[in-house]
Amino acid sequence: MINKMITVPDSRGHFGPYGGRFVPETLMPALIELEKAYNSYKRDGDFKRQLSELQKDFIGRPTPLYHAKNLSMNLGGPKIYLKREDLCHTGAHKINNALAQALLAKKMGKTRLIAETGAGQHGVATATGASLTGLECEIYMGAEDVRRQALNVFRMKLLGATVNEVSTGSRTLKDAINEALRDWTTNVKNTHYVMGTVFGPHPYPVMVRDFQSVIGREARKQILKAEKRLPDCLVACVGGGSNSIGLFHAFLKDNIKMIGVEAGGKGIKSGKHASRFAGGSLGVFQGCKSFLLQNRDGNVLGTHSVSAGLDYASVGPEHCYLRDMKKISYTYATDQEALKSFEMLSKTEGIIPALESAHAIAEAVKLSGTMKKNSIIIVNLSGRGDKDVQEVAAIKGIKLK
Repeated sequence: MINKMITVPDSRGHFGPYGGRFVPETLMPALIELEKAYNSYKRDGDFKRQLSELQKDFIGRPTPLYHAKNLSMNLGGPKIYLKREDLCHTGAHKINNALAQALLAKKMGKTRLIAETGAGQHGVATATGASLTGLECEIYMGAEDVRRQALNVFRMKLLGATVNEVSTGSRTLKDAINEALRDWTTNVKNTHYVMGTVFGPHPYPVMVRDFQSVIGREARKQILKAEKRLPDCLVACVGGGSNSIGLFHAFLKDNIKMIGVEAGGKGIKSGKHASRFAGGSLGVFQGCKSFLLQNRDGNVLGTHSVSAGLDYASVGPEHCYLRDMKKISYTYATDQEALKSFEMLSKTEGIIPALESAHAIAEAVKLSGTMKKNSIIIVNLSGRGDKDVQEVAAIKGIKLK
């Protein structure tokens, strides 16, 4: 019974006390339509075949499970394997979900996709899916994220998407989601909202999880082939939480340590971070009940992270439930730790990670000093760092011509 509860929310989308569907009445028909369509097409042979073919021939799956020998040796600790989601087409795990939702929207007869994006990877993935399926596409992105992710903004436009810069509030992911939800409310008949993470109203948390769970299914087979056993520990960064749930989900019934790494920003005491489990409380936000950075009056607090994709005030409801179940533990890495790991992986392995993924690498570095050398860690390398090079250079005071 416990294992069933771990893997499946109830019929209303609740993971224990978390999740649910808290939206205006105008969006309820669209969510019910989406839930019915997803439940139908996830069992449809043609849909599954089409998605499987695109995963192989378009996304480039299965992605490798790479033994980072140099990093492991330099740290003097356990074997570190990297699940190479950075090698997916468009450069991150986001395409797994965005492409699947684009196919689903096409089957539903929708003509337009909208999405929010922080680091820009989900926006690029959604624009890619829209281009492939012949749908219109509009992306909402906070002005601060537009500034620090200029490369991805241009990529979205090249793919034919309209990019709307959101200048209200904190000018980051939270505000982009607000604008996308407003758009959907107005254009619900012909538009599908491609939620980019395991958050929002039901059925998004479970649907996005299912589309991303290919990561863990592959990693499980790959590590058994390489090492003839399961790993001792799994590590992934956690913004909304899709790449981490994607890795963890296939291992939930096993006795394996799993660690989600949030954005510690400039430190928890500074108040400038995005670590919901270190400084948040239960609340309702953007369609579901989850842990949220808020003050005593329920007002959403500002967040900070060097990585745009982790700079968000809440976290997926299933993460809260799995934390309560003690299946996953959560920690954080600061900006400085992430930047150090960004350079470390680049120099030791020739792999430039996304700043989001660098948070997970930072945790693997810490773990290396506490685990035996014959231990095995799998780190989900959720995305590549091309998009972050200019921002890191600016932080280091280096001018790129």
